[in-house]
Amino acid sequence: MTFNELRFIVAVARERNFRRAAEKSFISQPALSLAIQKLEDELGVKIFERGKSEIKITPVGSAIVEQAQRVLEEAKRIREIAVQGQNQLAAPLHLGVIHSVGPYLLPDLIPALKRIAPKMPLEVEENITANLDTMLRNGKLDAIIIALPFGDANITTVPLYDEPFDVVVSDDHRWAGRRSIKAEELAEEKVLLLDSGHCFSNQVAEACPDLSRKRADIQHGTSLETIRNMVASGLGVTVLPASANSLRYRSRLLKVIPFAKPVPSRRIALAWRKSFARTEAVEALAQAVAQAKITGIKHLP
Repeated sequence: MTFNELRFIVAVARERNFRRAAEKSFISQPALSLAIQKLEDELGVKIFERGKSEIKITPVGSAIVEQAQRVLEEAKRIREIAVQGQNQLAAPLHLGVIHSVGPYLLPDLIPALKRIAPKMPLEVEENITANLDTMLRNGKLDAIIIALPFGDANITTVPLYDEPFDVVVSDDHRWAGRRSIKAEELAEEKVLLLDSGHCFSNQVAEACPDLSRKRADIQHGTSLETIRNMVASGLGVTVLPASANSLRYRSRLLKVIPFAKPVPSRRIALAWRKSFARTEAVEALAQAVAQAKITGIKHLP
């Protein structure tokens, strides 16, 4: 049993495809298949069921893959511990960010981080929370920025800032002259939200329960910027986080209206594995967020 064989079975389990797993592992497909067959023969069990159109993990294979991920993580930690004795801020940091935070935080975060840790570039993955969670746990990401609640006993989270939501309408909408909007009023309008799977859509639904109770007219979009443009065209109204409504994103075709109290909001946090050894890198990232000047948010201690 070798580390490479463990990496190969984790790759196949992730991709559910031998060809893609081989490409991601930078090895030929026959060599990968042979290595996995060798491991299965050594263990005396089948890890994968090989079908014509799909690959399935056997029940015992699932447990083996899970253990392999832990072994690889611990092996990686040996290198991280070695780095800890050196300069933790002198290597790239792999950061994941949810879609509704990335475009609005990163332009201010990057300059602040370059001042704090100039030799630590960020490799950024923008994705939905569920995918970031998986990538964090399997070691593909070092830390992620998500909305709370999140995590378990194996994950450390530190709240970064609170962020209220705003209503956004076109400049000729009947609400354009309003000073505030009550959450329950949204159910009267066609509302544009991110596709299901995005935590921000769930947060809006929780803050405005009438959208579900009254079966409101809801249309989904792929990104907040796409939704913003659809609202500007007059297709409906939307709810955006305050950071998405700073001056750099304002349009003369749109009106931003605050919610009436109690104002819906979310808490954004930084999360990382408790086993992650580069604690100084995580602290530098948190400091950079604290220095970012973002419209509408309230930084937390």
